[in-house]
Amino acid sequence: MASPPPFDRTFIPWRYQYPVDNMISRYKYSRQQQFARPLVADLARHLELVFQEQNHEKPLLLIPSPMHPARRRARGFNQARDIAEKLGSVLDIPVDAGIVRRVRKVKAQRGLSREARLANLRDVFEVRSEVPQRVAIVDDVVTTGATVRVIASALRSAGAKNIQIWALARTPG
Repeated sequence: MASPPPFDRTFIPWRYQYPVDNMISRYKYSRQQQFARPLVADLARHLELVFQEQNHEKPLLLIPSPMHPARRRARGFNQARDIAEKLGSVLDIPVDAGIVRRVRKVKAQRGLSREARLANLRDVFEVRSEVPQRVAIVDDVVTTGATVRVIASALRSAGAKNIQIWALARTPG
């Protein structure tokens, strides 16, 4: 039996397939913000409804999936941080892009199996300060879940009690 994930809930409204995959790719690799705007706005509306109608408690902090500084320089921005800042602004939740950091560069996760991704991410994230009890990890796409699992484990070890995963899309399957 597989071990349960180290997070409590996910909010990932779309599948990473046409047209969403193209929209995210153009945003992520070409910085075409207009392709992310409707996805982020819809996710924010969905989350607002969850908080209002289901009496679900908001996270106290949004934590964007960290990117190694060299990759951020090459890409020009961290899309997870950009998404977190937009969601945080709409939902009135603070964002801390420095609470978790990558301590070493790894090869790109794209194309790796789940096991290879987990091995690639071993000891790569460090929690740098005190963590509130309720947090949400924000990313653009969840593929195998390896990255969010490793970040969530680090946050859980640092004291987070309720960890949510917020992303725009999940790969099918």
